[in-house]
Amino acid sequence: MNRILITSALPYINGIKHLGNLAGSMLPADVCARFERLRGKDVLYICATDEHGTPAELAAAASGQSVRAYCDEQFEVQRRACAGFDLSFDYFGRSSNAPNARLTQHFADILEDNGLIEERVSEQVYSIDDKRFLPDRYVEGTCPHCRYEKARGDQCDDCGRVLDPVDLVEPYSTISGSKSLEVRETRHLFLRQSKMQGRVREWVESAVDWPPLARSIALKWLDEGLQDRAITRDLSWGIPVLRHGKVRPGFENKVFYVWFDAPIEYIGASIERAEAGGGEWESWWRTDKGADDVTYVQFMGKDNVAFHTVSFPITLLGSDESWKTVDKLKAFNWVTWYGGKFSTSQKRGIFMDQALELAPSDLWRWQLMANAPESADAAFTLEHFQTVVNKDLADVLGNFVNRITRFATSKLDGAVPDGGTPGPLENALVKQLKTRLTALTGYYETMEYRKAMAETRAIWAMGNEYLAEAAPWTALKTDRDAAALSVRTGLNLVVISAIIAQPVIPKAAAKVLDAMGVPEENRNWPSPEDRGLLDALPVGLNFTPPDVLFSKITDEDVAEWSERFGA
Repeated sequence: MNRILITSALPYINGIKHLGNLAGSMLPADVCARFERLRGKDVLYICATDEHGTPAELAAAASGQSVRAYCDEQFEVQRRACAGFDLSFDYFGRSSNAPNARLTQHFADILEDNGLIEERVSEQVYSIDDKRFLPDRYVEGTCPHCRYEKARGDQCDDCGRVLDPVDLVEPYSTISGSKSLEVRETRHLFLRQSKMQGRVREWVESAVDWPPLARSIALKWLDEGLQDRAITRDLSWGIPVLRHGKVRPGFENKVFYVWFDAPIEYIGASIERAEAGGGEWESWWRTDKGADDVTYVQFMGKDNVAFHTVSFPITLLGSDESWKTVDKLKAFNWVTWYGGKFSTSQKRGIFMDQALELAPSDLWRWQLMANAPESADAAFTLEHFQTVVNKDLADVLGNFVNRITRFATSKLDGAVPDGGTPGPLENALVKQLKTRLTALTGYYETMEYRKAMAETRAIWAMGNEYLAEAAPWTALKTDRDAAALSVRTGLNLVVISAIIAQPVIPKAAAKVLDAMGVPEENRNWPSPEDRGLLDALPVGLNFTPPDVLFSKITDEDVAEWSERFGA
């Protein structure tokens, strides 16, 4: 299919995201979007800030701001950080904007009409000192499963179990620290997920394009039996609980729970884009409006998989309306910080804005994708970052581009030279290149990004290997045509190397392609079937060697950064 809809998990509004957040959703989604655009696909990449729920209220209170003012400020901060990492969203929205509120209230109405939402009396933690019910994240305590002492009321950050505040041992209020808590009855709306058990299982089992991690998590939840879950909370910040346009009696001081409204914002942000003049949205999201020819791809960390393989699909499928559901769901494990977890709330690790102060975005993008946490958690250390950047980018790609372009400039007038006929060495190079391009394209199509980066590096390395064998600097002394052939071949390989680098290191790739005078229309993804893969540059084309592409990370840099970030 030629239309690709891509969404990445919405970053919470409560502070700049760390490198683990980036590597687990937004960055691989961007790499996918860039690859598909290079292949000529019509891509819509949507993301947004997730602005409702307890984290926003807590962060706003800590900053001394209203929640709205805090979210307005943090949206701009996050938008700038994403731009700094060259994340090529087609639209970056906000879950607190009007389209999401309208859609959330619509889905609640239609789901209730279909018998999938009902009011129930439930037990919830009440703080006597704070004189209020405490939503999930307003309660912390000891996890009953792993005994982690700072587990939240919705999930334990240590063992990853989903929790309910009443499950916690020795709970306390995060507002006041008070332990004067009791369980009281309150009314909430519940999504009757259990009624959708069979339909969701049938849908999941039909999803042939899901990688094993996403599929296994979804089936685990289904095997354990879907539980009905509350979709409202006792909060003031969020989407009001209406029933067919009117405030629901008894719910005047309640809002929809963030896990219910946040995924709906994928559609909401698409509507925001349309209302801002970005084109229509229905043909992307409504199968009765043309979305049958769309491939929908989601990216997220493993802790978000359950909501996107069970809860959000229940919202879409349960509506009995013609909504597009996900076709491919790419889930990632965690990037760890020296063996422990990155943590936004505990300020542990390097965050996106800090990373950009240390090194250019391309360096982080390459390291995180080359070590993507696909089959297991991936450890991040500054020492490994230094090794990967210096070896892969500086020593392989940077060295190859620098050697051949500077030699051609100093010895062959800075133009693509004529002369020489491809021989066995060049023919073998073309054959190997076609094989590797086929493999590389395949890895991108199956979203195996570690393998794609390894194949990319291997193609870059072919350039250095070819130059070592062809040795144009030696051939020039006795056979100018042979030297011209190897230089011309090398320069064409420079262009191929930069073109395939575009999805992951876009700034460096653009610098090389600009220097080589390659027009935008000739920067599309190369096909192994292209004739003249290594003979595309016109003879006589003038070029200017690019500046040094990558500065090496020194031991002194690592020592300084380690001290700053407590590595």
